[in-house]
Amino acid sequence: MGFLKSLFSGNTQQNTENDKQKNIQKKFDIFKYDGMRAQRAGQIDFAIKFFTEAIALQKDFEAMNYLSQAYIQKGELDDAGELLQEMLELEPEHTETYLILANINFMQEKYEDMGGYAKKVIELQKENASAHYLLGKSEHYLKNDIMAIASLTQAIQLKNNYTEALLLRADILISLNQYKEAAEDVDLILKENAEDEAALLLRAQIQESTGNGEEAEKDYLYVIELNPFNEQAYLKLGKHFTDKGEASKAIELYNEAVELNPNFTLAYHERGRAKLINGDKDGSIEDLKKALELDPKGNENLTGKFENSEVKPETIPGIF
Repeated sequence: MGFLKSLFSGNTQQNTENDKQKNIQKKFDIFKYDGMRAQRAGQIDFAIKFFTEAIALQKDFEAMNYLSQAYIQKGELDDAGELLQEMLELEPEHTETYLILANINFMQEKYEDMGGYAKKVIELQKENASAHYLLGKSEHYLKNDIMAIASLTQAIQLKNNYTEALLLRADILISLNQYKEAAEDVDLILKENAEDEAALLLRAQIQESTGNGEEAEKDYLYVIELNPFNEQAYLKLGKHFTDKGEASKAIELYNEAVELNPNFTLAYHERGRAKLINGDKDGSIEDLKKALELDPKGNENLTGKFENSEVKPETIPGIF
């Protein structure tokens, strides 16, 4: 009888444990899929709550990945980074996790760490074009442009028509006055997509730098035609007009820009500079005041552009 009692008691304990595990799995599944539904619906706070509850029950790589995405969507990059590190403990050779960490570190301006994660991917997959691109990007922001070009070139060789890598390499080449080589990269992009706004802006910059102002204007205007909300096109064309002594044209352009976007801080600032050159000191002061009201933290940057003018931010009532 003692033996039979022991046998049945053991089965009962095992069944209880199985029931407990099934209950935990059921709760985990509910939290995980509720989190996925909330994330798809854009309810990020609820998604984070559900995924956190799920992971507390079970260290599931997929659920952790969803939670890291939710943290990134909410801008909670430190939390995302910590979670991604935990994910690497579960799957230390998961290259996508390293790539996400590299991008997070870029957003946090941690360029050395960004490059380190990119190098780790290259160790695992030497022909991973994204890793070479991110390494080149990190080198560029660390002001190692020759090394950046080398990494970007590797990325471009590994992936045909790698637009992001071509754009960055062209931008770096322009900064080094290598206009012919930069133009070749831009032409490759435009051959695939004649309406790529970033490439058109770079081509305009090359034209302007090599003395082809009329061609540069055409490209700037074409970008504005393609996308009236492309702020860089307005700023670059307006500066072009101002620098070549056509401040009135620049003012008209900035009028159009702020009509489309009344919170376009730099357009007010640049219009103020154009107005000052055009002899409208009062109008210049009003525009600078508006720019500073829109972006009080940008005082230093805005002040620097007026350092040689008669208009000083400290002379404008109500700003300081």
